[in-house]
Amino acid sequence: MSINVIRPGLLATIQDLGRVGVQKYGIIVSGAMDQLSLRMANLLVGNGQDEAAIEITLYGTAFTFNHDHLIAITGGDLQPTLNDAPIPMWRPILVKKGSTLTFNSAVSGCRSYVAIAGGFNVPKELGSKSTYMRAKIGGFKGRALKKGDVLEIDCLSDRNQLFVEQFQSIHSYPTWYINHSEFYSFQQIEKIRIIKGSEYEFFNEKSKQSFTNDHYQLTLEADRMGFKFEGQPLELNQAREFLSEGVTYGTIQVPANGQPIILMADRQTTGGYPKIGQVISADLPKLAQLQPNHQVTFEIVSIQEAEKALLQLENHLKEILLGINLKARTGGIAL
Repeated sequence: MSINVIRPGLLATIQDLGRVGVQKYGIIVSGAMDQLSLRMANLLVGNGQDEAAIEITLYGTAFTFNHDHLIAITGGDLQPTLNDAPIPMWRPILVKKGSTLTFNSAVSGCRSYVAIAGGFNVPKELGSKSTYMRAKIGGFKGRALKKGDVLEIDCLSDRNQLFVEQFQSIHSYPTWYINHSEFYSFQQIEKIRIIKGSEYEFFNEKSKQSFTNDHYQLTLEADRMGFKFEGQPLELNQAREFLSEGVTYGTIQVPANGQPIILMADRQTTGGYPKIGQVISADLPKLAQLQPNHQVTFEIVSIQEAEKALLQLENHLKEILLGINLKARTGGIAL
């Protein structure tokens, strides 16, 4: 079983949850920019939450299916169509052999995720199928997808087979769906919660006030490695030198020009710029879905509040899993 890439669009890569445990060797984590959307797409087709899916950025990607497949599309709304007819997101969809799936321009969010029952049959590199383009490892030949690529689909598990059999009995897709508004607002101005960074106290009082009171706009210099923002410059209270330290997804560094950079999925393993903050884990999906020229406001929260937000997110995800399992057993409600 396989699918063909007709158009790669701006950027389409195979990603999972990343290479965990090897950053100490200088190897980046990589993985999906919006891990929550990837996890929910996999849940909808009966995959494990860490299975690889296709991450599509902004516009233009298209595939044809060489067999019948059960898929799910989550994340930003890139106006997906199946054989030129609009199709819904956030639910399982049975795609027939010969069908063409196309992503148009983004109307909300920035990245869509396409999971397919069984997952993609690509080799794991250091425990992950994720594509890291700079090192040319993982994914499909270590690179972004290109026109003419043929992506092989892995064998269906018993759980996948249950999902496929149940949804074959309905017309293409069920009426039920994941209510993503519980996780995403897709606003032009997003509130992003952070905890104070290790060098927060080294910034002057004016910069601390600006950081949490002003809006910062995402520039066109935004990719899988980092998001550069523009706004009121942030300044240290005096000139200092810093040793390079470990960084992670959501670390907010401030270079000499005073404009914050938030490190993303393909971030480096260490950084020497002062760190004014760290985006909390629960808000990383919202951050990943920002479009260039959209704005953020930063809100400082405690570590306890950050932990509570993450626990709430994970508990909600468990409830969604229970609901999907119930629908898969009953086949859901036909259109």
